[in-house]
Amino acid sequence: MFFLRKYKNRMIVTIVAIILIIIIGVTSTERMSLTKIEKVIGNIFTPIEKFFYNISKKTSDFFVSIKDISNIKAENEELKKRVKELEELNRRYEDIIGKSDYLKNEAELLRKTDYNIISAQVIGKEPGNWFDRFVIDKGLKDGIKKGDTVIQAVETEEGIVEEGIVGRIAEVGDNWAKVISIVDENSKISFKVIRTQDGGVISGNIDGRLSGYLFDTKADVMKGDKLFTSGLGGTYVKDLYIGEIKDVVKKDEDLMKHIYVEPAVNFKKLFKVFIISK
Repeated sequence: MFFLRKYKNRMIVTIVAIILIIIIGVTSTERMSLTKIEKVIGNIFTPIEKFFYNISKKTSDFFVSIKDISNIKAENEELKKRVKELEELNRRYEDIIGKSDYLKNEAELLRKTDYNIISAQVIGKEPGNWFDRFVIDKGLKDGIKKGDTVIQAVETEEGIVEEGIVGRIAEVGDNWAKVISIVDENSKISFKVIRTQDGGVISGNIDGRLSGYLFDTKADVMKGDKLFTSGLGGTYVKDLYIGEIKDVVKKDEDLMKHIYVEPAVNFKKLFKVFIISK
């Protein structure tokens, strides 16, 4: 008994070694069928092997999934970047299309005008729906002076590009100037009807239109007649396109013929103007 207890561990190791040698010897030869021992060992270790294989596969799939997610995120960021680039490109195209008529008219104005004109961008305006008072990015250093006339290229229904009257320079700094437009309530313009050469005075209204009266109460004017600056008073350069008569009203209380005029310039959208430098 003492001998067994003393050499118990050595005996176990020896027995295991013998079993392994037998297994190696049995399995090392080429055979068509398994021995009973191999079947027993296979039955024992196959489930264990399958278990660890499944764990290994799931772990591998997990890390592959993480890599796929990372790739998807990278692709998503790239797509977002591309969408932003396309949106910006689309915005530029829309801007070009939106300004195409204006740019065409501007080019025609520069070709035909006899005035010395200075281009300027609108950089600010007073609160309200209309550009009745606004600021431009040119001033004294650019040759701008108080009282200079401000115009814009406008196209008539007949397709003729005219020098449309915008307003006049009211204040001027080194690199800025303030413009009071013709739709401002304090603006007054002497005009002539191009068809009949009848004259009168119009002023701005809060609704962005122009209204005024004719000097001759019997003047033969009608809806659709075009008005140009007459140059009387010296406030504005003469022969600038003002707009078109939309209504003619004879008022009994003052026996005068009143007119309502739609300005040729769109005073809701002013981005660029020209200043006639005297």
